[in-house]
Amino acid sequence: MRLVQVMIPAGKREAVLSVLDENGIDYALSDETSGRRYTGVVSFPLPTNAVEPILDQLREETGIDRDAYTVVLGAETVVSERYDQLEKEWTEGEEGERIARDELITRAADLAPDWVPFLVMTAISAVVATAGLLLDSPAVVVGSMVIAPLIGPAMATSVGSVLDDRELFVRGIKLQTAGALLAVASAAAFAGLLRFGNIVPLGTNEVLAIGEVRERLSPGVPSLVVALAAGIAGALSLSSGVSSALVGVMIAAALVPPTAVVGIGIAWGRPAAVVGSAVLVAVNFLSINLVALAVFWYQGYQPEEWFKVGEARKDTAKRIGALAVAVLILSSVLAGATYASTQRAAFADD
Repeated sequence: MRLVQVMIPAGKREAVLSVLDENGIDYALSDETSGRRYTGVVSFPLPTNAVEPILDQLREETGIDRDAYTVVLGAETVVSERYDQLEKEWTEGEEGERIARDELITRAADLAPDWVPFLVMTAISAVVATAGLLLDSPAVVVGSMVIAPLIGPAMATSVGSVLDDRELFVRGIKLQTAGALLAVASAAAFAGLLRFGNIVPLGTNEVLAIGEVRERLSPGVPSLVVALAAGIAGALSLSSGVSSALVGVMIAAALVPPTAVVGIGIAWGRPAAVVGSAVLVAVNFLSINLVALAVFWYQGYQPEEWFKVGEARKDTAKRIGALAVAVLILSSVLAGATYASTQRAAFADD
C-alpha cells in the first residue's frame, strides 16, 4: 500500500476532494500556511494498484500535474474499514500488485547508478570473477555476482522504452555497453597480469580444463533459460515494488562469469574460448533486455501523455522484435553446442 500526499493549488481544493470522495478514499486535509500558491496538503492511503489510476484521474479532472507536486510513500498498515473496502475493489481479480508509472521511473533511475561507482564496481566484480574462475572457487564467483551493479542499466533501458523516457533509455544503453566492455577489459587485464607475471603458471589447456571455466566455454540452451528467468524476475521485482537485490545477483550470474571467461580467453590467446563465451554474454544481455521489456509492455505501462502512447508502443514493439530476432539467431549457436554435447555424451556411453 502507499500513502500519497498532494499539494493543492489555489482554486482546486474542491475539485481534488471531489475526486477522492467519488472513489471512496479516506483523506486528511491540512491547510498550507507558507504563503505560497498552495492552499492545502491532502494525504490519503491507496492500494498499490490504485495509485496510478487515481493520480491520472486527479491530473485529468483537476489539472494539478503542472501546478503541484506529489509524494508517494510506502505504508505498512492502514486501519480503516473504508480502506479495506477500497483495497478489495482494487485488488479483486488482480494477479499481483503493480506500482505507479512515476514510482517505476524513480525506482529504475535509482537502480541505474552514477558513472563512477558503476564503472568501479563493474571492474571490481570482473576481477573478482576472474580470480574465482582461475581458483575454481564457486564461492568467490558468487561473491563477484553480489557486487556487480548490472540490474539497474537493464531495467532502466526497458522502463525508458515503454514510458518513452528517452533520457532513461539512453542512459541504460550507455551503462550496459560501457559495463560490458569494461568488464571484458578488466578481466583480460587481470588474467594477463596473472599469466605473464607467472602468478598462475598454467598452460592454455590447463586453464581451459578448470571446472568453473570449462562449463562456460561451450554454453548450451540451459544458459539461455537462466538469462530469461533473470530478466522476468528483474522486471517483476521492479514493477511490484519489492527489493531487487537478490534478483540483481541472479542477473549478474548470467553475465559476470561468462564475461570473465572472455577476458581469460583473451589473456591466454584462445579465440575459440573468446567466441564461445562472447556468444553467451551477448545472448544473456539481449535476453534480459528482451523479457524485461516484454513484461513491462504486457503490464500495460505507457507514457502519461496520451499523444505519446502510440509512438511509445510502436517503438517498444519494434525493439522487442529486433531483440527477439537477435536472440533467436544467437540461440542457434547455443542449440548447436547443446546438441554436440549430447552427441559426445552418447558416444562416450557407447
